Amino acid sequence: MTAFTVGGEAVGLPEGAFAHSRRIDVRWQDRHVFSFSQGPWRACLYPVYTPSGIAVTSESPVDHPHHNSIWIAADRVAALLPFADGCRESALYNFYVNDTFQGRTPGRIVAVDLRHDEIDAQHLRLTQQLQWRGPTEWGAPDGRLIARERRIVDLRCTEACYVIDLCSQLSATDWELTVGPTRHAYHGVRVIESLRQSHGGVVCDSNGSQGAATVSGSVSDWVDMSGPVGGGRTAGIALMPHADCAGHEWFVTDWGTMTVNPFAGSRRDIPMGQSLHLGARIVVHDGEAKPEMLTDLQARMATDTLQ
Repeated sequence: MTAFTVGGEAVGLPEGAFAHSRRIDVRWQDRHVFSFSQGPWRACLYPVYTPSGIAVTSESPVDHPHHNSIWIAADRVAALLPFADGCRESALYNFYVNDTFQGRTPGRIVAVDLRHDEIDAQHLRLTQQLQWRGPTEWGAPDGRLIARERRIVDLRCTEACYVIDLCSQLSATDWELTVGPTRHAYHGVRVIESLRQSHGGVVCDSNGSQGAATVSGSVSDWVDMSGPVGGGRTAGIALMPHADCAGHEWFVTDWGTMTVNPFAGSRRDIPMGQSLHLGARIVVHDGEAKPEMLTDLQARMATDTLQ
């Protein structure tokens, strides 16, 4: 008998109706851990639960509808497109905001395949294949396939917390790519209302600092948002960069966003045939932030490296 199950939920709809998006649930010991959700613009992890079953992320908040729970995106992706006589021109795409942003029409990040492998009774590895497609345009009615992404999700479950390693391998297709510089990338987390500092939640980091204004713009090993969730209980979620994303300043807000962004101050080039590897660890927990546990989980990332 396996400890994990992965599968879609059957939604009863009237005859002739169809679901606009799809969702694949991941369960451990029959407890819902998270779901792979596909929206019209991007794929994300939503909902995301603690071990006791409390949902801690927001799917599409009204102030920033492009903040989709736990997501990966970038709003400044340039492709060097060939056009004639060996010449090339740069085409800019937005894969972050749902609307045209700074002149860049939105593209779509679409999941096309998902495989999973139960490593042991507490560890599940899921591999998702995604396409980064540009908008409909002249000469490309389905949108150009700008990039391919292989997204590996390593899930480790205990009674104390769920640990989610989210590793993105972004590859160029038929043209060289450049990502950034931009403030809107790459691993993002948006929490529910009650975890927001502005609604009574607590923001803290590995340096012992508290408050979004203090944590944002600093460099630390992890950031946690925790708060009341009803019934006298608390819950929270922490974000920590892998080594390939470490050393960059955090973007953290009192309205509930944490971002690991290696593109904030510089661009990264992806030649044809090569990939850009970027990872982050997410820890979902019941109760208040436990600095000792989070620091230990951050230190163990080196031995839990994704293959």
